[in-house]
Amino acid sequence: MLSWFRAIMPKEDGFFDHFEAHARVLLDGAKALHALLAGAPDIAAAAAEVKRHENAADDITAEVLLAVRRSFITPFDRVDIKDLIESMDDAIDQMHQTSKAILLFEVTEFKEPMREMAAIAVEAAELTVEAIPLLRKIGTNVAELNAYAVKITELEGRADKLHDRGLKELFLAHRNSDPMAYTIGAEIYSHLERVADRFEDVANEISGIVIEHV
Repeated sequence: MLSWFRAIMPKEDGFFDHFEAHARVLLDGAKALHALLAGAPDIAAAAAEVKRHENAADDITAEVLLAVRRSFITPFDRVDIKDLIESMDDAIDQMHQTSKAILLFEVTEFKEPMREMAAIAVEAAELTVEAIPLLRKIGTNVAELNAYAVKITELEGRADKLHDRGLKELFLAHRNSDPMAYTIGAEIYSHLERVADRFEDVANEISGIVIEHV
């Protein structure tokens, strides 16, 4: 009876506006992180730009979580709404953690695999921006949503390979000379890998929502 009642009641479509706004902030944050690793002349200013977008994402996430508690009818399961917005927020939080590590260790030069991993974050964010609006009509967009999830997951696989390649190059370059340089470089690679992992979480959340609605 409750499921039937929910089906005929109007739903709060404002959630989709929040999802899409957060996805755009994700993309802005990824671009800022990429600019930082691409050789920004002012590392501190570039890191502050990542932080600015992370703050904006936090505000949107808080609005969504508040709306979940206040809304009687939601477009899909409340847990799914919470998990989706939090997975998106985790991605930009990890971008911020990456920029914080760069500042902490005073890193000013970035290896090619690091820059490529940052570029992958931009690609994943772009795919997220394209995928999220399709959730407004899940039933008619199943194939497209699944395709986007697969593409984001594939990007995570590419990031894993770059992570491993980067660690190997660091090891070979510093094993007999500068172990601290290896440790710091490995830390940056680890953070960048987690950014890709968090985007894969977003893809998994999208896939889970699709499965529940087909």
